[in-house]
Amino acid sequence: MKRLLVVYHSASGGTRQLLEAVLEGARDPEAGEVDILVRPALSATAEDVLTADGLLLGTPENFGYMSGGLKDFFDRIYNPCLEHTAGLPFGLFIRAGNDGRGAEQAVQRIVTGLRWRQVAPVLIARGPLEDTALHEARELGLSLAAGLAGGIF
Repeated sequence: MKRLLVVYHSASGGTRQLLEAVLEGARDPEAGEVDILVRPALSATAEDVLTADGLLLGTPENFGYMSGGLKDFFDRIYNPCLEHTAGLPFGLFIRAGNDGRGAEQAVQRIVTGLRWRQVAPVLIARGPLEDTALHEARELGLSLAAGLAGGIF
């Protein structure tokens, strides 16, 4: 069975709401069978990444950047994973108070260095968290899980 690793950081709860919607989608029976491992960014390990077949990353936008928790995750896993995870399919969701582009660009720089493969459009939930963003988060989780279960990625 394929493993989907979901790594997130949430301090105020907005990213946590997106996470719950992502997990709802990933656990939908229509996705197929996938082992879902959820880890807060501050406790996720390189071993978690090395044993994953796909990855979903979630972060709030903090001062126009990714959260410190997600940055810490990347700092700890970068070198151990660098030569072993090229091509790892991933998706990204961002809870943004502003436009979210700074957080997206920061994550993109790092995953480009890791040579991970983006398989879904980045979800940036701007402004008040509405049903549309939560629906898009469910769709993101469903598509990543289904893609892994179906052998698409």
